[in-house]
Amino acid sequence: MTAILTADELSFRYDPHTPLVERWSARFDAGEVVAVTGPSGRGKSTLLYLLGLMLKPRGGQVLLDGAPVHSLSDARRAALRAGDFGFVFQDAALDPSRTVLDNILETVMYRGGDRSGATRRAEELMEQFGVGLRRTAKPGQVSGGQAQRIAICRALLGRPRVLLADEPTGNLDPASSDIVVGALHEHAREGGTAIVVTHDPALVARCDRRIEL
Repeated sequence: MTAILTADELSFRYDPHTPLVERWSARFDAGEVVAVTGPSGRGKSTLLYLLGLMLKPRGGQVLLDGAPVHSLSDARRAALRAGDFGFVFQDAALDPSRTVLDNILETVMYRGGDRSGATRRAEELMEQFGVGLRRTAKPGQVSGGQAQRIAICRALLGRPRVLLADEPTGNLDPASSDIVVGALHEHAREGGTAIVVTHDPALVARCDRRIEL
């Protein structure tokens, strides 16, 4: 197996007296879906932000293809996030002022991608996730479950190598959850790695392995 992403003794704290992540190490290989589980407040979401280069660790390092990337400049880390990482946040994090389609296209447009090609792929993803008819709606006009599926379309649009998802099935019915889990494994089969924070035992059971915090 080839490690795409590696955490090497990561440490982080918001409160100087209370470590949230302490000397934590793991590797994430191409072709796998990994569940990260643990009690609320243990730092699972923070860990995703560290792995996704949105936070800098206080100690340790994050390596992409064996090269340290955690200490790069803000601009370089932002470019890596746009090109190599896809994010599904727990609250979907959609821009309420933009249409569903424009929300999905956001990351590809940020890195200067081709809009027509990106639009075609976005439309395919929207159909796959059952939100194709909502492309001109605003986020306030869709349900919570639809918003989460739209966020997953956005995360997958650029075919990222690393997919980070925070409770991706939390607002979904069983049928929609099946679609999401299938997409996670399809992403892995195409050579990516998916790291999923979840409390959902059904999702954990369908991942390739589990890491308990």
